[in-house]
Amino acid sequence: MEILYKKLTEKELETFIDMRIRQLTEEYTSEGRQVPQGVDLKTALFDFYHRHMADGTFVSWLAMDGDKIVGTSGMSFVEKPPYFTCPSGKLGLLSSMFTDPNYRRMGIAKELLDRVVGEARDYGCGAVHITASDMGVKLYTAYGFVHNGNFMQYNL
Repeated sequence: MEILYKKLTEKELETFIDMRIRQLTEEYTSEGRQVPQGVDLKTALFDFYHRHMADGTFVSWLAMDGDKIVGTSGMSFVEKPPYFTCPSGKLGLLSSMFTDPNYRRMGIAKELLDRVVGEARDYGCGAVHITASDMGVKLYTAYGFVHNGNFMQYNL
């Protein structure tokens, strides 16, 4: 088995979206919650990725075993007013980190993470943010991410 890495294109978008929904479902239900019925994530995700891939504010690297996608990553680029530790104001929002369970513990996630962090660096981001699943915390901590106790969320 040889894992190859490539950037996401429109050609792989439908499979990428299916994997994103699989990832979200796995994370959501691992916390003991039921997935809400009637939410059309597939359409919303297609719209999001299509628009942001086109304008360069979303990039993803894929891990491929032949024609099969076995790992995904994603980085969205956003901007906020500059601050001391991020004078560019540009931030990377890491998402879509998922590895097929049959391919875990092989270094795929670390390689994907390295590639999308490189994309954020090339874009001029001063920081990368993530909301990590319990499973991902070890990977991100080992990579050098640190917890930010100030992060809070308000759902609208």
